[in-house]
Amino acid sequence: MQGKTVVITGATSGIGEVAAIRLSEKGARIVLVARDKARADATLNKLSGSGHTVHFADLSRISEMKRLANELAAEPQIDVLMNNAGALFNTRQVTEDGLEKTFATNHMSYFVVTNMLLPKLKPGARIVSTASDAHKGAKLNFDDLQSSKGYSGFAVYGKSKLANILFNRELARRIDGTGVTANCLHPGFVATRFGDQSGGIVSTAIRVAKPIGAISPEKGAQTMIYLASSPDVANVSGKYFYKCEVATPTKEAQDDAAARRLWEESAKISGVG
Repeated sequence: MQGKTVVITGATSGIGEVAAIRLSEKGARIVLVARDKARADATLNKLSGSGHTVHFADLSRISEMKRLANELAAEPQIDVLMNNAGALFNTRQVTEDGLEKTFATNHMSYFVVTNMLLPKLKPGARIVSTASDAHKGAKLNFDDLQSSKGYSGFAVYGKSKLANILFNRELARRIDGTGVTANCLHPGFVATRFGDQSGGIVSTAIRVAKPIGAISPEKGAQTMIYLASSPDVANVSGKYFYKCEVATPTKEAQDDAAARRLWEESAKISGVG
């Protein structure tokens, strides 16, 4: 990773922070994307080497996604784009764009930032997106992508993770032959800050479950780091990984027609892609 630049969203805690630290130890220059300056500064201080930078953005807002992408496009090079920002909200919230906040943060930020940076990515570049086995059991309702009916925090989160896999699938199809790869991953159930602020019974359940079955952020980040840096996957694209191995997502996550439709709907919403 010596001399390579890695952009990581959601990089100031959990698996994103671990990936940033470990990749900096391998010689990469890290470009963090964060919301909180204090946490960003704390993460920067943990990185090896020099030249690391941070950009601030609220990735639930399309205008911020676009501003961030334009700022990142000014970087001299981007060798790895790691889409890792994510959130779970127990109650339905709507952004200034009229989007349900989980859908906006977990899916649209991946879609907008990646699409706007594609011209910047040269052959050999990698796109790595954090998905989750939480997609299992989820189905997208294209008549209600904003979950206006019967909102359930974890169910909507699962749909957003299904969207991540479908996005990766269609992305890989579209960039086939360019020399750029796109893969996504399930990190496992990781003991991080994730879900602590979601509120209600979901937040309580996550806090109770973490000490019982959660793995460390160090273990959870291993597949991210592998996909960003291993020569073994230099030419692999369009796959879903778990524990550094190709895994099989659900039938719904392998639906090419749904992947294309989600892309088209996302492009209409954002004016990108």
